Amino acid sequence: MRCFLFLLFTFHFSLFTPHSSSAQTFTSQAIPDSVFQRMQGRSYPEGCSVRRSDLRYLRLSHYDAQGREHVGEMVCNKAIAQDLLDIFRELFRQKYPIESIRLIDDYGADDERSMRANNTSSFCYRKVSGTAKLSKHAMGMAVDINTLYNPYVRTDKKGRRIVEPATATAYTDRTKSFPYKIAKGDLLYRLFIQHGFRWGGNWRTMKDWQHFEK
Repeated sequence: MRCFLFLLFTFHFSLFTPHSSSAQTFTSQAIPDSVFQRMQGRSYPEGCSVRRSDLRYLRLSHYDAQGREHVGEMVCNKAIAQDLLDIFRELFRQKYPIESIRLIDDYGADDERSMRANNTSSFCYRKVSGTAKLSKHAMGMAVDINTLYNPYVRTDKKGRRIVEPATATAYTDRTKSFPYKIAKGDLLYRLFIQHGFRWGGNWRTMKDWQHFEK
């Protein structure tokens, strides 16, 4: 009888273990009303030319650098939704560390705030920093990953070096090793390139190590 009860308890416990493989989440759907409401006036401002129907809401399981499991959320263009599901599923399987995947609306659609929090995100209707040109993020066709440790670096018209986020200067030296660093040839890089994305770390006139776009 005791043996039977022990086996029953073990079976019951295994059904509800939060880190079991059955708890993995990789889903894509049309933007729910509750999510679209969060986006209004933030990542989806008045006058946004991207149709809501062209965007998808993803939920993605991921590990952080401490091996803790999370489920994040992302909005992207429907054209890359399946790519991202495939990529993040493999990153999860191999426990590639991603600290945070939250909608940029949680940061008031403020890219600097999101980057300082090392957040990973995609859609935000905005211009390329320092230009009047719409970003690939404005179409939901780009993803920024582990953003604090993989900054955007450019030189402005006055010759000044700009680092974004401003708190990421220490991570512009790519010869050093540190958590969440994206390097050419690593797993994340290979997966995005295999799916037809371009990496900002390969750009010549500026570097955007966090950035992958299609």
